[in-house]
Amino acid sequence: MSAVDALLDDLVIANRILANEGVVDGFGHVSARHPERADRFFLSCSRSPQLVTRDDIIEFDLDCNPIELKGRTMYSERPIHGGIYQARPDVMGVVHNHAHTLIPFGVTSMKLRQLIHTSGGMGKEIPVWDIAEKFGDTDMLVTTMEQGHDLAKKLGPNRVALMRGHGVAVAGMNLRHAVYVSVYVMVNAKLQLEAMRGGEITFLSDGEIERTEEMAASPLSQNRVWEYWKMRCGL
Repeated sequence: MSAVDALLDDLVIANRILANEGVVDGFGHVSARHPERADRFFLSCSRSPQLVTRDDIIEFDLDCNPIELKGRTMYSERPIHGGIYQARPDVMGVVHNHAHTLIPFGVTSMKLRQLIHTSGGMGKEIPVWDIAEKFGDTDMLVTTMEQGHDLAKKLGPNRVALMRGHGVAVAGMNLRHAVYVSVYVMVNAKLQLEAMRGGEITFLSDGEIERTEEMAASPLSQNRVWEYWKMRCGL
């Protein structure tokens, strides 16, 4: 199997995992940079993630133009992916979702911070991007490359950026890493909201964050949990 074929298989699986784990529902999407062409990426046509198949995957250039559309409808928010891939050559996988437990941290003064070791990879800093700061009143969707570039600028060198009143963008070192971080940043948010009811929280130290990030980036961690999530999808 070629590197491209293996990646496309994983991209379909990634869609199913994110849906099964409750990260995405009818909305949200995940992409992967082309393993042989850094100026291209793969993203499904406009379908709910649970339903994505290999035939739905479209190849795009980094300006989000399709290489071969074949009559398929595209996601309107593909500039989230193109903008991040242009700004971050190190990023090989991107997830955009609207996980409900993350929304409160994007609309209040609460800071989302790591408190559990399995959330390694979410990073020390999670910026909040507010589309209104530059673009005024919109439908909150990221539909232009200018908006995608602005989001990518706010993301900076980080793994996760919250989107005020909308959701989150996750930039992974590979596709499986992007899925891993997306699942566990959602878990961390849920636990943080629960822990806040009990009083002051002991968050991970900077050193612990660095070490758990290394753990999350290892193939041992990624492949182990990927196999588990894949089984939970019946694949």
